[in-house]
This record gives sequence, structure tokens and C-alpha cells, in this order.
Amino acid sequence: MHPSNYPTQLHQQHKHHELSLFHSLLSTLGLLLSINAGCSNDTSYHISGLWLGGVELLRTITPKLTIDKSRNSWAVKKDITRYSSLLAKEDLNLTMILQSIVDNVSTGVYNVSVTVLFYKNSSITVSLNRNDLSLPILAEKEANGDGDSVLEGVLSFYDTPADLIIPISDDGDTGFWYRMKNEIDLPSKQILVPCNTHRAVLELYVSFHGNDESWYSNPPSSYLRMNNISLQGNGAYREVFVTIDGASVGSELPFPVVLTSVFNSLFWKPVVSIGAFNLPSYDFEVTPFLEKVLDGQVHEFGVGVGNVIPYWLVDANLHIWLDKGSSSVTAGTVVAHNPSLALKSRKEFKRLDGSFEVKGKGGSESKGWVISTAGNLTTLVLQEFRFQSFIQFQKNATRKFVKLKIKVNKEIQVLNDRGELLKRVIVKRKYPLNMITTTIPGRIVANVSHAFLETWSNGNNMSRTIDNLQKTNRWMPIAEQQASFPGESNTNQRLIYRDISICYSRTIAVTHGILSADDLSYGCISSS
Repeated sequence: MHPSNYPTQLHQQHKHHELSLFHSLLSTLGLLLSINAGCSNDTSYHISGLWLGGVELLRTITPKLTIDKSRNSWAVKKDITRYSSLLAKEDLNLTMILQSIVDNVSTGVYNVSVTVLFYKNSSITVSLNRNDLSLPILAEKEANGDGDSVLEGVLSFYDTPADLIIPISDDGDTGFWYRMKNEIDLPSKQILVPCNTHRAVLELYVSFHGNDESWYSNPPSSYLRMNNISLQGNGAYREVFVTIDGASVGSELPFPVVLTSVFNSLFWKPVVSIGAFNLPSYDFEVTPFLEKVLDGQVHEFGVGVGNVIPYWLVDANLHIWLDKGSSSVTAGTVVAHNPSLALKSRKEFKRLDGSFEVKGKGGSESKGWVISTAGNLTTLVLQEFRFQSFIQFQKNATRKFVKLKIKVNKEIQVLNDRGELLKRVIVKRKYPLNMITTTIPGRIVANVSHAFLETWSNGNNMSRTIDNLQKTNRWMPIAEQQASFPGESNTNQRLIYRDISICYSRTIAVTHGILSADDLSYGCISSS
């Protein structure tokens, strides 16, 4: 070897050693995404997304900003440990898109910094065999009544980060999200799934805009037509779903995020609505359907929204776990039962006044097995939905009442070939929403109460809960007076997080548009 090649060779070896060390550290670390942003001037709200290599990491809404530059800053944090395999790759583009409106009023320039923080992950893994196909457990493992140790899965669909993440997204010219205008508009992507895939989860990101921005309060289209209102409504029911080769493999009822542009965007200062800064994504365990895609052929993965009107922004990430001890695995589907939700509707109206009610319930079940170097493992996915919506117009539609109840229960079990339970995750969510808007001479008054209630458990001795409740009452002048005085708002919000080791609570109050209380506690009063 020529001596002049030595520095390059040593540099490459050193770089390879650094990357190997970094890769090994990633498996033991958690990742926290931190975004700090500011704007130089007044601007309307924008939908924004952050992608790494085309994989979406965050969907967020910017707040309504003013000409007061000192108040035009905000921060968002999100755990992104599930995406850690992406950080082990090189030459991936980090892309942030703000779907913006630039006019004579909204002239602001954004300044955004993105930081990834590493923290120590407290979970450990128990290897199922020498090839290190593992299931995570808590360090404080307990014993069951018979004295045998219980394998307790971490309460997440992402026990360990996936080995491979494939984006199901657009080409990125105008954003990586697909723009959906109707329910037959079903974007999809052809993917070659590795033959040694032993588990797969499809993660779906959605946000709603245009005529569907407040879909949860939409009346039926027939009401709008009869009153000569040139808008679409399509009622207040929406359902997101995913497909493989055109066949549905999972669906979910979305959380009704109240976007910052609903009512008057200045209502949401300085506290935004639940989920606005970090819109939730939806996880579909598609392991029971791996038999469809492990034939070495390209298959079509699609996403969609039922009953949609223009427009929704949708994309997805396919998380794949590989059997590193084999070049291929064998899979089979036992049960694939995913019917549509059974809906019942009632409408009664005369001119602008009337009421509309939609009720529905349903469920799905899927079951499949995968034979890998970890053995023959069966994954069972059970899901149940309940939906109830009531909308009423009174006093020539100057008063509108909206009441929404959404309940979603999901359970995932992993069993070995002897039928023994290796892992169980139960997720229960409730999304209650109540809205009253009244138009009186000179002003519009709005009262909003909504919540995100979530419980994860293993059906035994391990659980965590999140209770996030927000109540707000606001008023605004009629449109032509907004420029001189935008109105005011009062908000109370309480967040409680509780698991087997800690309890965290935070209470915030806004009075006349000013933050009046912000109390933080790391101890919660027991509910027992």
C-alpha cells in the first residue's frame, strides 16, 4: 500500500469504529426531539411536519402570532426513540415543511432549531434465544402466583425500535404528505418487505384542513344543500384506515384535535388545544398479515380516510423488525376480521334549525403466526370502537351545540407455540368533546371542553395513564371589529400522568388571555 493512502485508511477505520460505537449506544439510549421556534412578525397558523429520510417524526401546528416579537416563540418536545434506527444511517435529509400562507398580513419569517437529546433507557431485554430476538421487560421483574417469572412487555407497540423504517409518503416536491380530497382517493406505495421480517407496525399520521378542519362538528351535506349553503359537510364521522394490496388490515377513530384556526386563532394564546403541538399518530399492528408480503414480491401499502371531504394530509411509516439469525421466516394468517363500523344516524331539521345524531360500534380481530429463530410466535390483535355524535342548531342557527364521545379499546397478545402468553398490551382511549357557540349582537361566544384519556396496561400489575382535560370559554367581536380588539379567553387545563413508579400533574389557568397559574407537582393524590 502506498504510504499516502495511510491517513485515508486510518480515517476510514476511525470513522467506522465511531459509527459502530454509536450504533451500539443507540440500542441503550432513548431519543428526545426538541424544536424551538420563533417568528419575526404576524402570521397565520400553519400545519408543519418534520421528516428524516422521508419518515415523518412530528406533525405540529404553529400558534397564531402577533407583531409582538417578544411573545412569538414556542417549543415542542417529543420522544422519538422508536425512530432510532434512522440515526444509524448516513446521508438522510432532514426536512421541515410549513404549509404557509403569505400575504400582506402574514409576512412573518420563521427561525427554527431542531435538536435531538439522548437519555438513558431504563428498560432491559430478555433474549428469547442466541440470535437475540428479544422482548423488553422492566428491570423490576416480579413473579406470578406459581413462583414463575412473568415476562412483562414494556407498555408500547415499540418495545425495541424497529430495524428498518420505510416511508409511505409522497415524493416531497410539495411535502411528503398525501393530500386526500375524498374517500376514494387512496394513496399507496409499493414496498418490497424483507423476507426475514418477523414483526411489522404501520404508523399513520393525519391532519385535517379546509372544509374538514372541524369535521367533528360538520352537519350532513343534505342540511347544507336544503339551506343553499355552498359547502360540504358529510356529517361528523371519520375513520382512518390502512390497506395491503387493497384489502383493509386496520382502522382507527381519530382524535378530534381542535386546530388553532377554529373559532379565532387568538383564542389559543398562550395555551393551545390538546394535541395541537404534537398531533397523535396511529399504530396498526400488521404482523398477523405478514403471510401476504413475505413472498419476495412488491406489495402495495395504502392509507385512507373514510367519509372525508377536502382535505386531509396523510402519510405513514412502516416499522419492520428483522430476524437477524435467518434470511427468511415463515408466516400465516389465522383470522382477518376487519368489518366496517355499524353506524346508525338520525336527522331532523327545518330550515336552519335541527339536530343530527350518529351512533356506531364495532370491532376487529386479526391473528397470525410467524416462525423465526425465536420459535413459533402468534400475534393476536383485538379492537373495539364506540362512537356517538350529537349536533344541534337553535335560534336560526345562531346557537350550535356539539357533543362527541369516542372510545377505542385495543389489545395485543403474543403467545408461543404452547399457547403461553409472552406479552400483553391493552390500550384504552376516550376522546370526549363538548362545544357550544352562540352568536349574539356584536360578538360570538364559545365554550369548549375536551379531553384525551388514555390507559396502557398488561392486564396484570403494570399500567400507566394519561388524563389531559381542558375547558375554555372565549368571546370575539364580529369579523369587521377583530383588527381593533380580538376578544379574550379563559382556559383551565389539567394533565395527570401516572405509572407504577411516578405521578406527575400540571395545572394551568389562563385569565383574560394571560397565563395566571402554572402549578407542577410530582406527587398525585391517590384515587383509592
